[in-house]
Amino acid sequence: MARDATIFVAGHRGMVGSALVRRLQALGHGNILTASRDELDLLDQAAVQAFFARHAVDEVYVAAARVGGIHANNTYPAEFIYQNLMIEANLIQAAHRHGVQKLLFLGSSCIYPRLAEQPMREEALLTGALEPTNEPYAVAKIAGIKLCESYNRQYGRDYRSVMPTNLYGPGDNFHPENSHVIPALLRRFHQAVQSGDDEVVIWGSGTPRREFLHVDDMAAACVHVMGLPGETYAAHTQPMLSHINVGTGVDCSIRELAETVARVTGFAGRLVFDSSKPDGAPRKLLDVSRLAALGWTARIGLEEGLRHAYGWYVEHLAQVRD
Repeated sequence: MARDATIFVAGHRGMVGSALVRRLQALGHGNILTASRDELDLLDQAAVQAFFARHAVDEVYVAAARVGGIHANNTYPAEFIYQNLMIEANLIQAAHRHGVQKLLFLGSSCIYPRLAEQPMREEALLTGALEPTNEPYAVAKIAGIKLCESYNRQYGRDYRSVMPTNLYGPGDNFHPENSHVIPALLRRFHQAVQSGDDEVVIWGSGTPRREFLHVDDMAAACVHVMGLPGETYAAHTQPMLSHINVGTGVDCSIRELAETVARVTGFAGRLVFDSSKPDGAPRKLLDVSRLAALGWTARIGLEEGLRHAYGWYVEHLAQVRD
């Protein structure tokens, strides 16, 4: 990527988008285009078209999305499918219409079937039923992949997709009900320590296994994938396949995760697992061999990353979303 290229990062205030901006800036990219929600409503097709008409954009990172954990997905399925479909469709179509040749779409590992063979390879897409608790979100993300593939096929665009595993880090959503598992646990354990509680209740049985990737690693992987020459990228994807898994290739049980969070936060009490709450998919581990063959592997270990995320949370307690 040329250092003077105009790079539009959609969703720059979120955890993922802000990490992308940090990474691009660290690499010397000084012409990063952003727009807050007040400045640009990504659900408004006409507004998105007008934005691209006003700015000569060279590359786009589609990091904007409606995201949340199991509870949020179960409670707001209509918002999750509608908003994600509209955001990605508006951005990808506007990028094409205004001549943007390179775009990176960020999806999610939930695109794969609930009982996909582990670790999940890119070829597992659309080979089985999705996890019911987040199916609407997953369908929207699959549609984003297919949008990229379709514009590549019909118009010769270079629109790529990455499927990150479960992300965490600075800027995460720490809402007590609508957050993902790591920020939810960090908040719950921190409050237990502050209150002197002797136990912490954790959703589910603790047996499902999950893979976690620090958001700064994710951003580094995205920029790496985006910077690959077209022929190099194409050599590691099947015909008509635009997406690549991004993860660590290592997972842990939710119980093991909770024990690590307890160490990080200094909680010495008892862990209680509430099996009446849904577990979600039994295991979600990505096959990251394709990404490794492209020259990138994760660098931040889970406990190190959790300490970083927890430090950010404590420092920003007054600003984190409630």
